[in-house]
Parts: sequence; structure tokens; C-alpha cells
Amino acid sequence: MGSTLQVLTVLTQVFLFSIGAVLIAVAVMYVVDVTQTENAVRRNFPVIGRFRYLFERLGEFFRQYFFAMDREEMPFNRAERTWVYRAAKGEDTTIAFGSTRDLKPSGTVLFVNCPYPTLERDAVEPGPVVIGPYAAQPYETDSFFNVSGMSFGAISRPAVLALSRGAKKAGCWMNTGEGSLSPYHLEGGADIVFQIGTAKYGVRDASGALSEERLQEIAAHPQVKMFEIKLSQGAKPGKGGILPGAKVTEEIAAIRFIEAGKPSISPNRHLEVNSGEELLDMIARVRNVTGKPTGFKCVVGAYGWLDELCEEIHRRGIESAPDFITIDSADGGTGAAPMSLMDYMGLPLKESLVLVVDILVRQGLKERIFLVASGKLVTPGEVAWALCVGADFVVTARGFMFALGCIQALQCNRNTCPTGVTTHDEKLQKGLDPTDKAERVCRYAKSVRKEVGVIAHSCGVLEPAGLKRFHCRIVQPQGASIPLDVLYPDQQPGRNR
Repeated sequence: MGSTLQVLTVLTQVFLFSIGAVLIAVAVMYVVDVTQTENAVRRNFPVIGRFRYLFERLGEFFRQYFFAMDREEMPFNRAERTWVYRAAKGEDTTIAFGSTRDLKPSGTVLFVNCPYPTLERDAVEPGPVVIGPYAAQPYETDSFFNVSGMSFGAISRPAVLALSRGAKKAGCWMNTGEGSLSPYHLEGGADIVFQIGTAKYGVRDASGALSEERLQEIAAHPQVKMFEIKLSQGAKPGKGGILPGAKVTEEIAAIRFIEAGKPSISPNRHLEVNSGEELLDMIARVRNVTGKPTGFKCVVGAYGWLDELCEEIHRRGIESAPDFITIDSADGGTGAAPMSLMDYMGLPLKESLVLVVDILVRQGLKERIFLVASGKLVTPGEVAWALCVGADFVVTARGFMFALGCIQALQCNRNTCPTGVTTHDEKLQKGLDPTDKAERVCRYAKSVRKEVGVIAHSCGVLEPAGLKRFHCRIVQPQGASIPLDVLYPDQQPGRNR
């Protein structure tokens, strides 16, 4: 009995002490709030006003679970994320009752099914194509769906490793992003596209200029199949890469040849590229030094320069052309970007891809230059649309981030990603198992390719490369749809792959 009373006495004291501590804390916050002059809400509503910021912060997480409809979120809605999650986990991706997709808004994509669809026994697997016929070491691939640029720095070590292993299993390529080549890219065994950003991380000399010696070192890795010169990125055209100092670890700094702990800010363009002529000069230099196919990545805004570039190619000869062009969308993703650029700059892929395809067709270069489409193409329907327009390949970053477990927490720029995908906090990285996530990456890539094939067969063609503009219709403002080849007349058939 005595021991029970002692316990109760101690618990009572602890409770009273806790209450006292809470009251003291509230009193301190009250005094601080009513005396500060920086925030009107806290000054007018001391203590209680602080909950506004807590709710604002938690809203990022709870909105997608409790308040948003399946199709209304941005940048990706629940229906899109759920499809990727299920595909990556190997779960059933079929749905019941009826689609929740609204088919009435202007711009909605609809595919035209054939009355006599392709039988499964008649379908064919995508055949290999050769990129870079004028390079010393052309690249042969049969994968039309691949991993877009995500640099080691923007994403974590286990994320890079999982992507590399998964891409190897799925037989697709992986772009390094502008953060250079890490051991984790190579460890997984995937084919690599090395991206040369404006800061030239990994291939820069002491002054920040392009180093041919380091280019050769990168090219010496047999897994590195192509080089991509990054002119601009979808979420921030006209602005270079931004990696906060908190994410510039000693390891990342060593790989990029920069100083640890300081923000890694890339120039907004390559200093030596200020015209079409200089762009072709740089492409030729990289291709000659590495011996491997070389192209460039850009966001399209103004587009007269593309005609000028094509005319310069004709003056120099067909071998001077880039081996591929990656077109990124204005609604593309990034780890960090100014909101002014993310919201307003550049053309969306739905408009720019058509423009570029038609320019290359008009200039007689579509057979020479492969086109890679990038920007929110995470589900089979979006990938199939890009192939109909004229893309040869599709790449996605955020689709594969979802496959890794990304929950769209919008923490990419804060080093606090709760799933370990975009953080270098080792405690948070523990949640991302590269072995398990590699399987998810592989299953996601294979699921997209399979279901794009299902769309193609429903349209009556043997494989995804057979999709053309007349297989797709676009809903117009008045509510009716018209064929894509009527909206954007295809000037010649060309080849998709």
C-alpha cells in the first residue's frame, strides 16, 4: 500500500511539473508573440497564431490523403501516383466500375482503337536502333522508355544505386543528371547517358572549363554509352542547377570537383555556347574526344533558333548533327528552382514536342536525329501520346522517383525527404533499401512498356514504334475531338525509332 502511494505521489508530481512546464512555455511564447513586430498574426493572436504554420506545414502531407480527389492534385494526382506504385510493386493495375478521368476538357488525349486490333501472337517486340552512326562507338538500344537525369546530390546514394540496378534489370538506360558520374551509377551495371551541365561537374578543369582529359576518363567506362549537353531544364529554363550547401557532402564535392558545404550553383548557360554554330562545335568536340554519340537537352520557348541550327547542319554536313535532342517540358521537375521560372517559363511538352518534330521533318533531319521526350510522362497513356507525336524515346525522372517510394512530400530542396530519395541524412536514407527498390524500378519500367504495347495493339499496330499521329485525337474547346494529324499535319511519315 505504501509503495502504491509513493508511485501515485511521484506520478502526481511529474504531472504537476509537466503542467507547470507547459504553462511556463505558453507564458514565454505569449510574451514573445505580443512583443515581436515581425508577424501580425502572432502579435494579434499570441500562441494560437503559431498553429497556422503547423497546419500549413502538415497540409502538404495530409492534403493528398484526406482532401484531394483522385484527379485534381498537382503536380501529380493520386490516380497517377497509385498506378506507378502498383506497377512498381507488381500489383494488379486494373481498375473497376469506370474511369475517373474527365474526358471533356480541352486538350484531353484520346486514342483511336482499331476494329481489328493486333492479336498478341502477331505483336512484335521493339527492335534495336542505332544512335550516333557517325560516332566511333554508336549506341544500340531497344528500350523506348528510360530513366531521365537525376544527379547524385539531388537524389541520395541508395536512390542512385537502386535506379542503376533496376535499369540494368529492365534493360533501359539511365541519365546521370548534371552531377557527374558516381560509383553508384556504375555499380548497378546499367547503360549510362552522361549529362554535361553548364558547370561541367566531373569533366571540369580548375577554372571550370571543359576538360578533355576528364571527358576521356568518363568515356573510358564501357557503361557510358552517350553524352548529353544540357542547355536548359524544364522546371527552370534560363537558370542553372541549384544544390543547397546542406546537400553538398564531401563525397558529392569530390565527384563534382567543387567545395563541400557550399551551395552548388551552375551558370545559366555554357560560357562557350552562345549560338547554333558554337553548339555544333561543342557537340563535335565531345563526340570526337569521347568517340560516343552526343546530343543536347533543352526546353523550347523561342524556336526560330532550331531552324537556324538545322540550316547550319546542312552547311556543315549531316554528320555534324546532334545524334539526339531531348525536349524537356515547362512542367518538368527539379530539386530546387525559382517559382517564377517553374510557373511561367518555357513551353509545355504538349506544344513543344510537336514543334520540334515538325521542324526536323521540314528540314529533312528527322531520320538523322533521334528525339527524346521528357516531362511528366509517367503513365503508359502519356508515353504513347509522345510516340504518336513523333518521339523516338521517352524518359522520366519523377515516375522512377515514385517507383522508389516518393510520396510527393515536396521536400526535395530541404534535405528532409521522408522516404530517403532526395536526402543525404543517413537516418532518413535507411528507409530506402536499394535491393528492394531496384526490383520496383525494374517492374515499373517493364509495366510501362507492356501497357504502351497494349495501347499500340488496340490501335492496330504491331509495336509502339508504329504509333502515328492519326492514332490519337485531341479534345477541342467546343467538346469534340479531332485527329492529331489534322491539328498538326504530319509532313511525312518518318520513323519513330
